[in-house]
Amino acid sequence: MAPSGRVLVCAGSDSGGGAGIQADIKAVTALGGFAMTAITALTAQNTLGVHGVMGVPPDFIRLQIRVVLQDLGADAIKTGMLADSATIDAVCDALAEFGPGIPLVADPVMVAKGGHPLLAPEAVATLRARVLPMVAVITPNIPEAEALSGVAIGDVAGMHRAAETLLAMGVRAVLLKGGHGSGAVLTDLLATQDGTEVFESARLETRHTHGTGCTLASALACGLAQGMALRDAVIRARAYVRAAMLAAPGFGAGHGPLGHGVTVDPSRVEGLS
Repeated sequence: MAPSGRVLVCAGSDSGGGAGIQADIKAVTALGGFAMTAITALTAQNTLGVHGVMGVPPDFIRLQIRVVLQDLGADAIKTGMLADSATIDAVCDALAEFGPGIPLVADPVMVAKGGHPLLAPEAVATLRARVLPMVAVITPNIPEAEALSGVAIGDVAGMHRAAETLLAMGVRAVLLKGGHGSGAVLTDLLATQDGTEVFESARLETRHTHGTGCTLASALACGLAQGMALRDAVIRARAYVRAAMLAAPGFGAGHGPLGHGVTVDPSRVEGLS
């Protein structure tokens, strides 16, 4: 079958193949979409951590976005690693000029799984000012939501407060991920101006978690590109990430990659409308 749903991903490259552009392409493809890319940075990394980062010149980032959108077009856009203010400005300016009205899913990547910073501290304010007003949905984990909202999160109630703060800052929708929380139950929140829905699932005890955030955001963007309602896109994306974690190939000595080659049968995903 021909791919359905064009997704332009603006993010960094992960040489280990578990996160970043590589995970994005795999996730979109597994769910039947067509992935295109504007690479914002190169990283030398594996399951043990990030060993080096090389930025891409802002003008070349802008060129990638322009030529893709002017020729192939896109039904949704996903942003991942935007390492500094110059990169954020280049991406936001290009999307505003060449992709107005295309739904944007922003994964505010700040720190790699192994702890290496992927966003300059001074760029957090730029991300707030430039990216938040543009997004259809933002997908922070708990530390990212704390940094963006200024709200400390120690429990699910804190997640609610942080999500409400982000909505008050002008964000249209927030998918706040609870993977950094504790306990046997993993809780994610989907907050919009119409209310907040809680999604719960049993926490998987596994070291194969590298790229879960990138994968979830790209799967969500793919759903939106394919015309799914936001809630349905979230439900399918969560189901896909869980299936990919269970299918992890076992590679590497650290935080291992997911098994992105799996897909999910919508008729078997509980909660889809």
